Amino acid sequence: MNQTEVEAMIRYYTEAEIAVLSGKTIMLNGQSMTMENLADIRKGRQEWERRLAVYLKKRCGQTGYRLARF
Repeated sequence: MNQTEVEAMIRYYTEAEIAVLSGKTIMLNGQSMTMENLADIRKGRQEWERRLAVYLKKRCGQTGYRLARF
């Protein structure tokens, strides 16, 4: 996935979170989501935010680790 697609997924999850907090029932990935699913929606959004952070780090040439000198 590219950056635009990942950002779109984050937007979808954010919109779903707002809708559920407003008391609405929404459809996400073919599933009906209500207040009980708020934790799942937040977990999904956080996962996509993590993927975006990893993607941006790789794009900037940063690795996910650091070297230690002893």
